[in-house]
Amino acid sequence: MPIIAGSGGAGVSAVQGLLASQEGNVKGTYEVRPVGFVRRESEEGNGDCIIEVRPDLEPAMLGIEAGDRLQVLYWMHRLGEEQRGVLRCHPRGDTSKPKRGVFALRSPMRPNPIGSTVVDVREVRENRIVVEGLDALDGSPVVDLKIAPKR
Repeated sequence: MPIIAGSGGAGVSAVQGLLASQEGNVKGTYEVRPVGFVRRESEEGNGDCIIEVRPDLEPAMLGIEAGDRLQVLYWMHRLGEEQRGVLRCHPRGDTSKPKRGVFALRSPMRPNPIGSTVVDVREVRENRIVVEGLDALDGSPVVDLKIAPKR
């Protein structure tokens, strides 16, 4: 089953998935439409990058200002099906530490590859938010943005 599939209105791809019962039977489907995408010039480091919000959602940015902190939820779109099946791993890949379940770690290996990072807003212009500290890759679909408490 594809992670990013089809076109969801206004040319926006939709992230699709399945809801399963405890017995593993499919109960239904859901669709999450990205609110934007991560744009970065380099895959190196956690420096500044841009969250490009869909133009039709620009009004939802009202009130976001430089100096704010945002929680960014994004889809780790380069994680393959095999990696999504890994349920235990060594913290930070350190084999000297015992394996833990992925729900007890910040590992990218997860059944649903949703990343979450709190970032500092540097600048807001039109439908773009310049942020520092986002560990998402270029092109990652942004699932949601939420204001985060200041430090």
